[in-house]
Amino acid sequence: MKALLVTDSMAMRRIERHILLRLGIKDVLEAGDGREGLEKLKIRGVGLVLTDWNMPKMNGLEFVKTLRAAGNNVPVVMVTRESDKARVIEAFRAGVNGYVVKPFTPKTLVSKIKEVFGRIAAVGAHTRKAAPH
Repeated sequence: MKALLVTDSMAMRRIERHILLRLGIKDVLEAGDGREGLEKLKIRGVGLVLTDWNMPKMNGLEFVKTLRAAGNNVPVVMVTRESDKARVIEAFRAGVNGYVVKPFTPKTLVSKIKEVFGRIAAVGAHTRKAAPH
């Protein structure tokens, strides 16, 4: 699987890349803002996106809204300092699948990624059972 890291912080991209490597995700693309992230998503095979909220040019919320409006359902985990409940709700309404508040531990991020993929797998299994044969 390929992952995409969308944040203007090079240090955060390094941290997230290291955590993804520990999960066995070795193919990691990077983008410094939402616009660049949308361009990188044109590369096939991206199966996970980690995005920050606060970035120049196009913030993470605009990035997610644009992504979802284009019909892209790639799992997105927002990793941000925005901890206000209203912001979290806004992000989920925009289409994020998971939310992690900075600072975080590697264990927290790994757990959230696994939770997101677990929910997606459960929905997929439920959908397959409900579909007529």
